[in-house]
Amino acid sequence: MKLLRYGPSGAEKPAMLDANGGIRCLAAVVRDIDGFALSPVQIAMLKGIDPTSLPLVGGNPRIGPCVVRPINYICIGLNYADHAAETGMPLPKEPIIFVKAGGAFCGPNDDVLRPRHSQKLDWEVELGIVIGTKARYVSEADSMDYVAGYCVCNDVSEREFQLERGPTWDKGKGADTFGPTGPWMVTKDEVADPQQLKLWTEVNGKMMQNGSTKTMVFGVKTLVSYVSHFITLHPGDVIATGTPPGVAAGMKPPAWLQPGDVMRLGVEGLGIQTQRIVQA
Repeated sequence: MKLLRYGPSGAEKPAMLDANGGIRCLAAVVRDIDGFALSPVQIAMLKGIDPTSLPLVGGNPRIGPCVVRPINYICIGLNYADHAAETGMPLPKEPIIFVKAGGAFCGPNDDVLRPRHSQKLDWEVELGIVIGTKARYVSEADSMDYVAGYCVCNDVSEREFQLERGPTWDKGKGADTFGPTGPWMVTKDEVADPQQLKLWTEVNGKMMQNGSTKTMVFGVKTLVSYVSHFITLHPGDVIATGTPPGVAAGMKPPAWLQPGDVMRLGVEGLGIQTQRIVQA
């Protein structure tokens, strides 16, 4: 099952995708794709609905983030062995955790704002984990019980802000529109193995990233458990699990994003995002 949200920013409505790719409105069934709707009981209820019984949304509406703005938008750094190699950095002994600011959260096809004074804007396609049940001190053996599904994330990054302006990464990761999420959340039963998914990024039609989640240093089960020992995860929270190689920072010379550039990225089975860079 694929759950999504459509409509103007701040006024999105819940929906599910039908077998033909049509958007079917869920507004009469659930208030939103929020923590309540993502609970195991509600997911089971939604799976029992025939999508063709729901109103078909006409036209070409804006697609919003696939879940309501989460309490926690967690990101994992240097979590692909081949990406760590391209950056020249050692593999982490434990997951590197940072948190994106809430203002970064945006729709999968919304424009990405290039911050003022930005010089080193970069892309990062990532597999996103969507939490369905409150997770605190969860064991790795049980961690998948707390997952509702998966989505595509773009961990947009300003590398100068991230790496050259002090010891914390957050200011290079949390600018407005730096967290495109969606287009939809795919329930976990439709993803046979989250460690065997292809993911890719094109910039202006040129393939830049072409990787697989099999090269993750820490897999989905480990990450959900690990994060839950430091940050309580709430239903609707998102964990962006790191990026494969092919980012601008790893190129010689780097090809930083400029206004007018178009990013197109996706994860196998989870949909495609497209964003244009505009100057803030």
